[in-house]
Amino acid sequence: MALYEHIFLARQDLSQSQVDALAATATEIIEANDGKVTKTETWGLKNLAYKIDRNRKAHFVMLNIEGPGSVVAELERQTRINEDVIRYMTIKVDEHEEGPSVMMRKNDRDKKRRSDREERN
Repeated sequence: MALYEHIFLARQDLSQSQVDALAATATEIIEANDGKVTKTETWGLKNLAYKIDRNRKAHFVMLNIEGPGSVVAELERQTRINEDVIRYMTIKVDEHEEGPSVMMRKNDRDKKRRSDREERN
């Protein structure tokens, strides 16, 4: 089985529950096509470097996928149709990263720095 990382950006005006529903839909598509989602991470609402379809922010979600190439083809086809997703990217990887991704570790580090700063004041 091939390993993939699929990241998509959802519109900024969606609620967190709607973003979770998008991730659940992607998981269903993958599992219906003989694939498996090994990890799902929601990175939250982040600023974009430039406007995409009049959106300055987007909800970022990453899925680690195991499965044949047909899974990715169907997932990307369904994602392309969905108007709540403004960008997506699927990358084939040699192995999945263990533990939290770099983005999640960055969020934890930033939260720790903020709390340290508040303690000093």
